[in-house]
Amino acid sequence: MIVINENHSFAPENVLFTFALASEAADVFEDYNKLITGIGKVNAAYELTKAIQDKRPEVIINLGSAGSAFFQKGDVVCCTEFVQRDMDVRGLGYEQYETPLSGIPAQLNYGLDMANLKKGVCGTGDNFEMAHLTKAYNVVDMEAYALAMIAMRENIPFVCLKYISDGANEDAADDWTVQVHHAAARFGKILQLPFRALV
Repeated sequence: MIVINENHSFAPENVLFTFALASEAADVFEDYNKLITGIGKVNAAYELTKAIQDKRPEVIINLGSAGSAFFQKGDVVCCTEFVQRDMDVRGLGYEQYETPLSGIPAQLNYGLDMANLKKGVCGTGDNFEMAHLTKAYNVVDMEAYALAMIAMRENIPFVCLKYISDGANEDAADDWTVQVHHAAARFGKILQLPFRALV
């Protein structure tokens, strides 16, 4: 069983693991139900919707790399709050990050807390952020908001774990290239997946 917290455990065969890139999964997740969505909110939304139509999972676990000016490189952070950081319709009187007429607040709260991990607020947008200054979110990625929103609308439990690969600053591109390859092994250990790659 994959134990998320004292109230939530799932059989591995009923879990859908989602990654933006195959490099974030490596060979650690080879024997599990995994979905590689591609980069960005549109790709993530399209691929997850298709996967749910094909076979509805008991839980969606999003695993991937992310930047942060708050957490340290190598930290794994559990995100249960999400903002769409490139949504800005303040000119029409909406709150920053709020999607007009969606009925969803600027900060989407959806997801299961994983025991013993640091907690974060994930800002998702279709750009690779290299100058993170805002305090509205402390983790930066390009897919999680879309995945969390679909999971919420479909009433499927959602877990989001982010491996901090860079500081979302001017060194982010170089740091990400080096660090992304460590993500899969860390996720495998945290989730206690019993496979050959971890032996």
